[in-house]
Amino acid sequence: MAYQLAKTTRSFQNDVALLTLDAVLLVAAYLLARTLMFGMGARAEGSSMPIQDIALLLTALTGLSMALGVPPAGLEGLETREMIKSAFVAVALSGIGTTAAWLLPGSLTTSGVFVVTGLVFLILTITSRLLLRAARQMMYRRRHKGLRVLIYGAGHSGRQLAAALASDDRVLPVAFVDDNPSLTSRYIAGLRVHATSEIRQLIARHKAQHIVLAMPNAPAATRNAITRRIGDLGCQVHDLPSFADLVTEDLCRTCEHRPVDLAGLLGREGLEDQLPGVTATYAGKRILVTGAGGSIGSELCRQLILARPAHLILLDHSEFALFDIDRELRGLAPDLTITPVLGSVADKALVSVLMQAKKIDIVLHAAAYKHVPMVEANAIEGMRNNVIGTRTLALAARDAGVGRFILVSTDKAVRPTSVMGASKRFAEMIIQDMATRSTTTRFAMVRFGNVIGSSGSVIPLFAEQIARGGPVTLTHPDVTRYFMTIPEATRLVLLAGTFARGGDVFVLDMGKPVAMRDVARKMIESAGLTVRDADNPKGDIEIRITGLRPGEKLHEELLIGSDMLTTPHPRILRAQEGHLSEIELVKALKSLSEAIETRDVALLRSILAQWMEQTDPVEASVNE
Repeated sequence: MAYQLAKTTRSFQNDVALLTLDAVLLVAAYLLARTLMFGMGARAEGSSMPIQDIALLLTALTGLSMALGVPPAGLEGLETREMIKSAFVAVALSGIGTTAAWLLPGSLTTSGVFVVTGLVFLILTITSRLLLRAARQMMYRRRHKGLRVLIYGAGHSGRQLAAALASDDRVLPVAFVDDNPSLTSRYIAGLRVHATSEIRQLIARHKAQHIVLAMPNAPAATRNAITRRIGDLGCQVHDLPSFADLVTEDLCRTCEHRPVDLAGLLGREGLEDQLPGVTATYAGKRILVTGAGGSIGSELCRQLILARPAHLILLDHSEFALFDIDRELRGLAPDLTITPVLGSVADKALVSVLMQAKKIDIVLHAAAYKHVPMVEANAIEGMRNNVIGTRTLALAARDAGVGRFILVSTDKAVRPTSVMGASKRFAEMIIQDMATRSTTTRFAMVRFGNVIGSSGSVIPLFAEQIARGGPVTLTHPDVTRYFMTIPEATRLVLLAGTFARGGDVFVLDMGKPVAMRDVARKMIESAGLTVRDADNPKGDIEIRITGLRPGEKLHEELLIGSDMLTTPHPRILRAQEGHLSEIELVKALKSLSEAIETRDVALLRSILAQWMEQTDPVEASVNE
């Protein structure tokens, strides 16, 4: 009761203050109108100071304000109905004054003065409310203790969101971010619109804790790309559902907007964000990242710009991916020298010229065909890119005197059962062999399991299947996988580069492998749904077993042997593994090259079976 009384008293005091302000503005508007009509210091047909006109207008203003309410000066700004109310009061005052000029005896003021008075009063009233609102917003933001939010998207949805958040004491919208140049520097709903290139500075300036994507009608691919781009800025990213999605409880939106608990999926603590020694190794260096447009390569680039290299060279054979990451990095680091190169790592002339001309100091080799079924069906091109490309790049790096060469590898290279796994094992052995014969370049590799959120990975696939209402497809009820996040993987690669002595195989302690059935179940439940099975036949989403695909393992491994050494980082191990001798490797690569050049898939698979002992020949497909 006391709170309500205090609130009512405060509201009454505000109304009195605003009415007093309006009275002053009305007198000023009247005097300005007389001056405009008759000139400075002029008298209207010999009249004295028109006290009676002012008294009439003030009386009318008081009555209208009591009847209609005083237009406010709140944080949310002037709404359309308040603008209409102000306009109605101004027109009414003009009408009352004009009527008085015609009807009341002794009035010496022309009706035109009252018309101008109403117009000027309307302008002054709206201006005063806008200025008061701006002042209140400034004071409010300085002392606001709630969550500070950046809104990505200044369209209709963003404006609605800003208006809704303005009335919530727990949340403070601080600015808009939009990639539309025509909106930059404009003010919408009291917030300034900034270019997307300013987002990092805005977060620091406003101490923003959350970013909301206010573009519910944009394609999912667009929203996901934006989320990946801004996901490492230290803010939580939220995706705003559309009103229609909320009303219909669309499963797609429900799934998308409930974040997956990555720590729960990993079954372990994540790798820390800041790793010592990384910056010193890469600062001021000329660095080549292959596969720069891919999931791992692009994140490597984002992490590298924080180390301030002298020159970042991006190599990728996908024009779209290369264009996208080049544009993003230039926005994040406008002062950094960045050179995008369109081409393949298997192009000997290209990589040789690149190494020599750019005077590369460090190579981070992330370019690879990685999808097991795709490489299985396109074995020739998979081996050409992953094996021949790695050998071509490594030779060029050694000949150019590159300081460090780090290969990004995979757990599928351990006792491989697929063409993709075999190709990565050959790539590892090439690097191990090069390390034994190089005096200038430190060759090393980093091996890890599946990364969450990469293109074609299982987590986005499960999310899409849940969004469509199921079923969620699983190749085997007992299949397990190791998992890590993309930022973890890239930080490991960069840190391993600082430990490299030559021929190292670095492996992350990834904890225990995760049962994919548990992952599917957790994702379904995180979307607010239930699993449909024998125990719950009325559940929402079915988990359907489809059978292992060609080359797919039931369980992945990270180590070929058991001999492990520690490194300066407790979560990173150095494996001691054997490999083919130089003579054996040369013989194997010669045979592989002949099979690739003649596009002989049967020969290729027999070579893999001979050297890997685990690759099962299967029927060739489009390569034959």
